[in-house]
Amino acid sequence: MISYNIYMFSMIKKGTEDMNIQKRTAYLLALALLIVALLAGCAGQVEQTAYQYGKIDLPGKEGALCNVPIYIAKEKGFFAEEGFDVTLVSSNAEIRKIGLNNGTMPIVNGDFQFFPSIENDVKAAVVDGLHNGCIKLLVPADSPINDVSDLVGCTIGVDEIGGTPHQVTSVWLEKNGISAKAEDGAVQFLPYDDGNLQIQALNNGDIDVAALWDPFGSVQEKTGDYRVILDLSTDPIFAGRYCCFIYASQKVLDEDPEKIAALLRAIHKAQNWIAENPEEAVQVIIDGNYSAIEDEALAAELIVHYEYPSVHDHAVNKQDVRSDVLYFAQELYNIGYLTTDPEAFTDIAYQNVDLALGQ
Repeated sequence: MISYNIYMFSMIKKGTEDMNIQKRTAYLLALALLIVALLAGCAGQVEQTAYQYGKIDLPGKEGALCNVPIYIAKEKGFFAEEGFDVTLVSSNAEIRKIGLNNGTMPIVNGDFQFFPSIENDVKAAVVDGLHNGCIKLLVPADSPINDVSDLVGCTIGVDEIGGTPHQVTSVWLEKNGISAKAEDGAVQFLPYDDGNLQIQALNNGDIDVAALWDPFGSVQEKTGDYRVILDLSTDPIFAGRYCCFIYASQKVLDEDPEKIAALLRAIHKAQNWIAENPEEAVQVIIDGNYSAIEDEALAAELIVHYEYPSVHDHAVNKQDVRSDVLYFAQELYNIGYLTTDPEAFTDIAYQNVDLALGQ
């Protein structure tokens, strides 16, 4: 195409030598249009080939600090370096499951709430860990509740029945000898689809405990009106384990594993950058309106608290992702949220990806 245009350019140039002014003007106009078309064609070729893997949508508009590596990989150009033109979109858990299942979302961030979905045949697998701890259980500052042993007979607010705060609380109760099953009546769970509604219910005495996602839980704690009785990042049952994972579409894993490897490389770069620049990461989040948190010092503290792994962590002190999947599969199996043998489930739900693919 380009060689043909160059040929036409030379022919038009030669023809103008013997033309009168009127015809020459017309030919020069045609030449200008040809040059514009040629440049546009070249630009189109550059645009089409600049991103090896083209355009993809990834979840990234939820405002949670859990998703900071996705924000940073977008803003700092790590996705682009690995060949992706990424658009961050809003999505709830159901949209993510659909995207994973049909391959329109090659990866998503998520917690072990997705484990039952995989058991129910959502075609996805855990391919990496994202970070540790991001849920807190709060009580009023003057509450007589101090630890898990005080929860018998209490009502606990969660975002949804079967959601991660509900599962976390259930595991915590069961590991400490208290049944979380509704039929046993040791505790009651009430769902609220907004954290502010949970706090209002806590203040009104409608619930005794609020199980909240960060940063909202930490923001409430900092007011001094509430105390934390469970911090997922420090409690012995959960500490040192990934609570949030990176899930990949099984369809994409089967058809284009190099794409998943490239996405994971971009996320690893982002995790490393966050580990080295937590305060600057907070500023990127605020400037990009990715989270509504206003307390920059608290946000930086939480980001450090989540222990996003650095390149060194990945290479030397590598946290065993499969082991964490198996651990939580076992705990969910123990409380009835999974029915598949934990080892068999982990064989299905976890897949190791060679990060060198496609390089």
